[in-house]
Amino acid sequence: MKKEVRLIGLTGTNSAGKGEAAAYFKKKGYTYFSLSDLIREELIKKGKDVTRNNLIQMGNQLREKSGPEILARLILKKIRGRAVIDSIRNPKEIDYLKKQKNFILLAIDAPVELRYKRAKKRGREESVSTLQEFIEKEAEEKTNRKKGQQLLNCIKMADFVVINDGSLKNLHKKLEKLI
Repeated sequence: MKKEVRLIGLTGTNSAGKGEAAAYFKKKGYTYFSLSDLIREELIKKGKDVTRNNLIQMGNQLREKSGPEILARLILKKIRGRAVIDSIRNPKEIDYLKKQKNFILLAIDAPVELRYKRAKKRGREESVSTLQEFIEKEAEEKTNRKKGQQLLNCIKMADFVVINDGSLKNLHKKLEKLI
């Protein structure tokens, strides 16, 4: 018998399908939480625009001021029951969450060209105009700064890596096997 997964953490590259994975888990009874939403709230409180650059800068400032695991600490205070936690981008957040019972970390990834097409399709203001810009912007998020984002290290720490290079149905089949 599989142990019940109470907390699912999501990390991964931009436009890889983390939002789709989160939506799938919500349908399965998990409550959705996003570390990025905590940063958005902080930006709004300070009267700043919610852009990708501002999210990155504010997240790094919060980690610098209160420790690299601050977002994980704050989100756990809000969680009751089964939950999916999106936007995990720092290994110290993962270390903190892994101390919780029945936590798994999923990394969602997809080929860069496919992710670029998805980002363009979304039409978000922070989207970039060329594939090269998309790749350069992503490189900023893959740093190894202790209190910054460390996306590659987070992906390496995942319990499971899901490659989302097919249909939505195919993604759902892969996710079903994990819970």
